[in-house]
Amino acid sequence: MKKYDALYIFVGVNRDEALQANLDRALSEVTRLGGELIGQAPLGKRAFARPMKKRESGVYVKVRFELDPSKLEELVNRYHLVEEVFRVQILAVDERREAKIAAERQARAERQARREAAQQQAVSAAE
Repeated sequence: MKKYDALYIFVGVNRDEALQANLDRALSEVTRLGGELIGQAPLGKRAFARPMKKRESGVYVKVRFELDPSKLEELVNRYHLVEEVFRVQILAVDERREAKIAAERQARAERQARREAAQQQAVSAAE
């Protein structure tokens, strides 16, 4: 199983209920192929840089999932048949890059905690 990030674009969705129904239908394709959903984040409605298929804007949703790499092509082909999905872009997650970003985030949090502790000591010493 390999991790993937997918960016879905849905058009013609006016309500959150309709968006959730369309998203559930699209994500059911991942689980149907034996994949596992990790997380999702709605990015909201955004205008396209140029009109596509006479559409001006769409609702973007980012989803992370795990799937067997041999089934990825079948998933993409299924999305061509699902009318609710206007566009989808799927990228493999680079585990080394993710680990490096997490380590940098942890180091940044530790430096911030040390700075705050030093400021608290300076305030205490001044009193």
